[in-house]
Amino acid sequence: MGVAARPAPAPAPTSPLGELQLVLEEEVVRVENGLLTLDEEVMQLLGALDQMGERVEDADIVRRHVLRDHSRFSPAEVEVAIGRCYALRSEMGLAKLRLAHCRSWAKELRYWHSLVKAAAEQLEDHRPPDGTLEEGLARYRSASRQVFQTIDEERMRIARDMHDGPAQSMSNLVLRAEILERMVDREPERAKAEIESFKEAMKGVLEETRQLIFDLRPMTLDDLGVIPTLRRLVAEFREAEGVEARLSVIGTERRLPPATEGALFRIVKEALVNVRKHARARNLDVLINLQPQRVSAVIKDDGEGFDLAAVEARLAREPHFGLISMRERADLERGHLEVLSQVGHGTEVRITLPIES
Repeated sequence: MGVAARPAPAPAPTSPLGELQLVLEEEVVRVENGLLTLDEEVMQLLGALDQMGERVEDADIVRRHVLRDHSRFSPAEVEVAIGRCYALRSEMGLAKLRLAHCRSWAKELRYWHSLVKAAAEQLEDHRPPDGTLEEGLARYRSASRQVFQTIDEERMRIARDMHDGPAQSMSNLVLRAEILERMVDREPERAKAEIESFKEAMKGVLEETRQLIFDLRPMTLDDLGVIPTLRRLVAEFREAEGVEARLSVIGTERRLPPATEGALFRIVKEALVNVRKHARARNLDVLINLQPQRVSAVIKDDGEGFDLAAVEARLAREPHFGLISMRERADLERGHLEVLSQVGHGTEVRITLPIES
């Protein structure tokens, strides 16, 4: 879906924060114009590929006909028919590569657009009403510090998951491959059976890697949207944890802005992580309500619950980065997050995010 090109923003106040905000707004405009150009190129490539497909099909018919009755044609005619077919296929392959590159770059640009736009809005939120630069910078530094702490926590988690998961499994596979290499000549029958086991182990490592990629940023989030991605998340949670987990959707399913989809997925995922770690729940319900101007989600479990006032008081002394990241993501999208809990009566997380047109 394209974005309309728009002019650069009007000059902002000459304070350092104003100058920074102007730079961010100019970057938003530059990225939007770049997305418009990419969307136009994608449309052109799709049209060209349709035409190329017809030409390749015609050339392939000619090639098969010439090869079938090659005695009726000269060597030069056979060479031309084959060469034209392969040349058109190569041209079509390059066009497909270019299309894939454009789509991939457009995804990256849309993600960058959401980050820069959110940064500009966050900066505006942290500019103090009385115009004192020091207060605004202090609040901005505090917010930035929390973001970087959360990023460091996430990096450590990724490194730990990589070391304990795919990296360890791949080391074992390398060792098994070396054993198989020595076994092939001496015990071919046993080696054949071991190869089958080796293939199954490879499939397991591949699935581990795919799960890690899904945890980082699932491809379905970009390709299909947040609702199909949440369906998979809830289904995997049900299978892994043995909890009766259900996802319900109210409203017409549709794609949301990339930043909104990313924030909603991450908040729901973090809520499920908290259920897995702390709740000891038997039932979990995730309700998504899609409305024209906003999307809301409710994650409710029947677990042990907790003393909300005590946890809120402890957050200031011992930050819980899961809760902080959930709130930061909601705030970044100008949304609202509320946690309700009572000891012995489960926990309910409510999220509301506006949908920008």
